[in-house]
Amino acid sequence: MSETKTVHVRIEGRVQGVWYRAWTVGEARKLGLSGWVRNRSDGSVEALFQGSSAAVDAMLAACREGPPAARVSAVTVNPAEAYDGTDFEQRATV
Repeated sequence: MSETKTVHVRIEGRVQGVWYRAWTVGEARKLGLSGWVRNRSDGSVEALFQGSSAAVDAMLAACREGPPAARVSAVTVNPAEAYDGTDFEQRATV
């Protein structure tokens, strides 16, 4: 069994209005991750990913590209506390 990894991520660039959140939900679910994604009022996207180290790393690599219309300029990753949810969801903007 692989170690569980939990990270808090902030994605900057042209990441709102380009289906970034919906794309993130789809990708995270394909990788078996739990967590959430939401827009922030400053124009960035924020997410929490939890799963195997390999799956989280794959998601982070995918986030650096994003969906076709996105233009990612920065991805900031920080360790996070364990998440108690089991699904991956889209949350309201903060």
